[in-house]
Amino acid sequence: WPARPEHFDGFFTVIAGDELARCAHGGIFWGLVGGMGIGLPPVLHSDNEELRERILGPVLEGKKRIALAVSEPDAGSDVAGLKTTAKDMGDYYLVNGMKKWITCGMFADYFSTAVRTGDPDSGMFGLDLILIERTMPGVSTRAMHCMGVRGSGTAYVEFDNVKVPKSNYIGGITMLLQNFVTERLGLAIQANRFARICLAESIEYAKRRYAFGKKLEDQPVVRHNIAEMARHVQTTHAYLESLCYRIVAIDKRGEDWYDSILSLGAEAALAKVQATKTFDKCAHDAAHLQGGNAYVKGNIIESLYRHVLSVSIPGGSEDVMIDAAARLALKGRL
Repeated sequence: WPARPEHFDGFFTVIAGDELARCAHGGIFWGLVGGMGIGLPPVLHSDNEELRERILGPVLEGKKRIALAVSEPDAGSDVAGLKTTAKDMGDYYLVNGMKKWITCGMFADYFSTAVRTGDPDSGMFGLDLILIERTMPGVSTRAMHCMGVRGSGTAYVEFDNVKVPKSNYIGGITMLLQNFVTERLGLAIQANRFARICLAESIEYAKRRYAFGKKLEDQPVVRHNIAEMARHVQTTHAYLESLCYRIVAIDKRGEDWYDSILSLGAEAALAKVQATKTFDKCAHDAAHLQGGNAYVKGNIIESLYRHVLSVSIPGGSEDVMIDAAARLALKGRL
């Protein structure tokens, strides 16, 4: 592979995600990079060299697609409750179970899949990640029709006696937890850009819309709401940049930033909550500023409002993230 360009660091990844989110549509964003963004890192950082050599090239070249398959009908944020099993059959795993809400699941060629290799009551530490290929007998997908992110190929993915060779083993629970941290930071970047678009649309609307004999920008309550939106957006972006700076600092010290990413677990959870709550507020305020216009299909705020839940729930819902951060803080890990 080509060498990494000089001076390329984590800030470029933040910028790329932020700029791509300018499209103001989660379906486009996730359809292009969502599956790869959360499905490929476990393979990239796996100790399985043969798997890396076989999978990374085709995916990075755009010849193949990949998705992360974790959530299930009865277990989303509660990862310890996952029920999809991978029974050790000697030289292969026999996988059975159902995954739900899988981004890019409809067109993924590979699924980085969380499976239970331990006993039914083994909790989170009985989980592993293995790569399941669409072409393996017993793999099927079915489209889901969601409130937002249409175009992202969200799907049910079912595994019915799927034989997965041991050579497709990715890693253990630590790999999955590391991946959650980067996923949450990615969702936060997307959510805050969507919030910034709500802010920009509100400023533009306030400049041209008249009500009660004057422009909306001349109404004190409108200016107050716009300032509050800006305060939340700018604060959130600064928080994300501070976390990125710390990750880059680890990398520049010559250490493996991915191995160290769990040290930012609590803050990544809080950053995601901060960003999604900011997006929620900005979408709400922008919609109320535009009134009935924001209730009509084709309006960008109407579309963005339907995307709020698409970032506040995946990767760990807000209440779960706040509780997880609190528990880590009480252990001195914040």
